[in-house]
Amino acid sequence: QVQLVESGGGLVQPGGSLRLSCAASGITIRNFAVGWYRQAPEKQRELVASIQRNGITNYIDSVKGRFTLSRDDAEKTIYLQMNSLKPEDTAVYTCNAGNYYSGTYYPGSSWGRGTQVTVST
Repeated sequence: QVQLVESGGGLVQPGGSLRLSCAASGITIRNFAVGWYRQAPEKQRELVASIQRNGITNYIDSVKGRFTLSRDDAEKTIYLQMNSLKPEDTAVYTCNAGNYYSGTYYPGSSWGRGTQVTVST
């Protein structure tokens, strides 16, 4: 059974940092690209960052320079380091195992349950 389990969320002040983890089991994660999505209340889910099998990363403009995605395939874990957090980063963050085709990330059917990130004073 494929499982993706996120952790590391919490409440942080603006300017603070968090590191999210996505632990995979029941799947050979090195064979997949991984995407981190977020969904804020009353907003659509958006792909924040993705990492290809070869380690190449992509980010949306609003998090470039602040978020860093990395993968440890030996540990079957993908990390999202988030620095200089802003209130607009508040959302539920979820990881997904998918694939890249022609430079575009396509989500797979395996999703975690998400971890809440709240940036507030």
